[in-house]
Amino acid sequence: MKFDDGKIKDILQGENYVSAEDLEKGAASARAHRVSLVDALLAENLITKDLLGQAIAESFDVAFLDLSANPPPRDLVTRLPAAMAKQERVVLVAEEHHQVKVATDDPGRSTLKTKLKKLWPRKKLVVVYALPEDIDGILKHYRPPLGKRFLAILQQRQRVAPELIDEIIEDAVTSRASDIHIEPQGQEIVVRFRVDGVLYEAGRIPKRYYEMLLNRIKIEARLRIDEHFAAQDGAIRHEQRDRVIDMRVSIVPTYDGEKVAIRLLTDYVREFTLGRLGLSERHQQQLLEAARQPFGMILVTGPTGSGKTTSLYALMKVLNAPEINITTIEDPIEYQVTGINQIQANPNTNLTFAQGLRSIIRQDPDVVLVGEIRDQETAEIAINAALTGHLLLSTFHANDAATVIPRLIEMGVEPFLVASTLELVIAQRLVRTICRVCRVSQPVNLEAVAELYPQIRRYLRGAKTTLYHGKGCAACNGTGYQGRTGLFEVIAMTPAMEELILRRPTTQMVWQRAVQQGSRSLFEDGIDKVKAGKTTLEELLRVAPPPS
Repeated sequence: MKFDDGKIKDILQGENYVSAEDLEKGAASARAHRVSLVDALLAENLITKDLLGQAIAESFDVAFLDLSANPPPRDLVTRLPAAMAKQERVVLVAEEHHQVKVATDDPGRSTLKTKLKKLWPRKKLVVVYALPEDIDGILKHYRPPLGKRFLAILQQRQRVAPELIDEIIEDAVTSRASDIHIEPQGQEIVVRFRVDGVLYEAGRIPKRYYEMLLNRIKIEARLRIDEHFAAQDGAIRHEQRDRVIDMRVSIVPTYDGEKVAIRLLTDYVREFTLGRLGLSERHQQQLLEAARQPFGMILVTGPTGSGKTTSLYALMKVLNAPEINITTIEDPIEYQVTGINQIQANPNTNLTFAQGLRSIIRQDPDVVLVGEIRDQETAEIAINAALTGHLLLSTFHANDAATVIPRLIEMGVEPFLVASTLELVIAQRLVRTICRVCRVSQPVNLEAVAELYPQIRRYLRGAKTTLYHGKGCAACNGTGYQGRTGLFEVIAMTPAMEELILRRPTTQMVWQRAVQQGSRSLFEDGIDKVKAGKTTLEELLRVAPPPS
């Protein structure tokens, strides 16, 4: 059940779960970041999810159950009919001889107990409150594997292609996948999802159905169905139940046939504040200080899929206000944001990043976002825009923050222009976070860990510490991970750094100066998140190994 900010404020204040001072701080953060009060309170660590759940439960005069810490087993959950569980958003959590306990995120519905009493007329019914996201996690138990649903659809032989696509998309959205891969391999079609940055197989379909599936996708994406030997790109707006899902489609010919990759442009990004991205308080302060400058350039760097665009959108949410003119040129437009003028780059009409940026400057913007600085022409126009009274945001491909400065100079930008305009450089990566449902602590001997990973010896001190990992459960598909968080490396401009840039420094020279100014590497930021129980050491080493 959704609560508006006013209701949540009354609940928290009335039950003294949050002080008036913290509520006002949360409300100010919510206004600044354009998010809900709950998101702001959680992002600012002014309340925990457990306390939030307890407060809401008290408003309903029922108990609170933390399903993430006490997940009921699958065989118990599925005793409740699937139709009722999904429609009423209710989960069976305990059944004893005289009593039945269920959890829901809306205990106030008058019809709920009446319907449940019909199932257990002679037993006492206890209804408790659980957070909506935890209810969603448990309801996954009712979905049979995608492969079984494929088989059922193929056996019916009615509207095969639309139903297959619906099932694939619904599973991908439920899994919070970022990408769907549909790949012809031999005599089968393999469907894979990328979840939290990692691909896994979701199901297989006999290849004889591939042509109708492929044609259906092409038609929805408005692509040529008679083209089989050239790459094609399109977009789909898929309506499913009460939601609309925007998707970007790419089709390329391979040896076994045409491969489909679909990027799900869901509204996950709207949930993010700077804090929830994984930025520390110090990094947030540095970023906000740079963003408050009347002009200058903020660059975010990292490989494809490292969350650069999400970070820039989170920052634009902070800057987005009626008195601020924000204009972007992107390829593609990932998310549509109210109040921001967004332009889709189109090389076929000569609307490149460089040409679009020239036009944007004549539109009297305060803040300009360029999807990516790819070449000297775009870099020079971006630098000039930052010099002439605009705050310019963009992404840049480099391995780390220190490499950005020498790379810009190598592209032909004069060092004095880089020094004059660059305000902040951020490098980032994404690591999977430990699943909240199955997370367990594990005391470890740091010397033993250092023997396995000798390169981290200087980052871990002491004889023993407690690290964390996920055991694997239904909520995380047995991986032990659910969701991702960012690792960040930030270099801020100072007079000393500007002086160094004028001497055309190497990457090593830039990083040495940055460390002297207090910058920390991606790995060091990750070590803090490992110690805090947000991710594992293995995941950190996979994504961001320590600098040599």
